[in-house]
Amino acid sequence: MSITTSALTRGTAIAAAFSGLIFIGIQFIHPADEIASLATQMWVTVHILSFGMAVLGLIGLTGLYLHQCKQVGVLGLIGYVMFAFFFVLQSAFNFAEAFIAPLIAKDAPQLAGDFVGLFGRHPAVTDLGPLAALPAVGGALYVIGALVFGIAILRARILSRGAGILLIVAAALTPVAGLLPHTIERMAAIPMGLALIWLGYSLWSVQRKNTAQARLSQQAARLHQTPTI
Repeated sequence: MSITTSALTRGTAIAAAFSGLIFIGIQFIHPADEIASLATQMWVTVHILSFGMAVLGLIGLTGLYLHQCKQVGVLGLIGYVMFAFFFVLQSAFNFAEAFIAPLIAKDAPQLAGDFVGLFGRHPAVTDLGPLAALPAVGGALYVIGALVFGIAILRARILSRGAGILLIVAAALTPVAGLLPHTIERMAAIPMGLALIWLGYSLWSVQRKNTAQARLSQQAARLHQTPTI
């Protein structure tokens, strides 16, 4: 099996779409961010899915950037780096929530509860050190990174304009949703998930069109070079 650039690009498009799909789905089954949830299988399942979402999101975002890196310029690079680093932090945090927090819940319930409650906006009793800044840092990378990357997509005119606009809207809605109760705030993930799905589909479609055009050009070149009898 030969691995081609076009095949890898289509793979990243699928990764972006699946990341968005998981991002939407987990919002409806996510347990409460509290110590009682750590003993449930649903907690582990949701955060394994969240870990997969972050990894797929990073892969998909990389494909989206590389496909148009020249066109998005420095602005796109800044947006990509910020948004990508959010997925890196998210994957690390989700891994810890799925596999580490449940292990320490029995011996250090307060620490475990404070840790998983970071993004649930529960005031921490334990001194979490630099981890306490994670929600603010992650939120800034998420909002600003997605906003800047969305603007760069519009300027590049390579992928769907509608998908780029939706990415910008999803990023802008997040701080507003933060003023609402956390259970409602989660629903702000839906437009972001839809934006990732749309961008993934757009990248797949563009790459498929480019591949088809390249094949036609190759066939035309062969016919032109074939000697006539």
